[in-house]
Amino acid sequence: MEIRILAEFMNLNKAMLIGRLTRDPELRTTPGGQSVTSFGIATNRVWNDKNGAKQEDVQFHNIVVWGRQAEIASQFLTKGSLVFVEGRLQTRSWQSKEGQNMKTTEIVAERIQFGPRSQGGGFTAAPKDNASGTGEQNNDLPTINIDDEGDIKSEDLPF
Repeated sequence: MEIRILAEFMNLNKAMLIGRLTRDPELRTTPGGQSVTSFGIATNRVWNDKNGAKQEDVQFHNIVVWGRQAEIASQFLTKGSLVFVEGRLQTRSWQSKEGQNMKTTEIVAERIQFGPRSQGGGFTAAPKDNASGTGEQNNDLPTINIDDEGDIKSEDLPF
């Protein structure tokens, strides 16, 4: 009985990925002034088939990050960076300039964490606009959790 009750009243849309960026993040601002960053990550899966031969599959995922977290991702992540993304799947539809109906599914990040450096914790890259010019990495950046800021409208997306 308990399982049936949960199945009837509970929904879950959660995606968790660890992968490497396939391109540098693109930071944009909506007409309303909200920051949004988009980037892609690749995830690999390796297994042995029934004959014992190694198999590999690569999947590519589009990621969208909003608000202050978008600004930080744009500043610190670069192509090849390892990143953990936790968020929800969202499908958007729009009409192209040629009149075709288009659709894409992406992960709207609610939390991101930068991957480790090769010599211990921290993240993979120093800020792109490091004003000190020393190239030193800032290891004091927090994990940022974004509370539900309301619905995101497709007309707010700059891409």
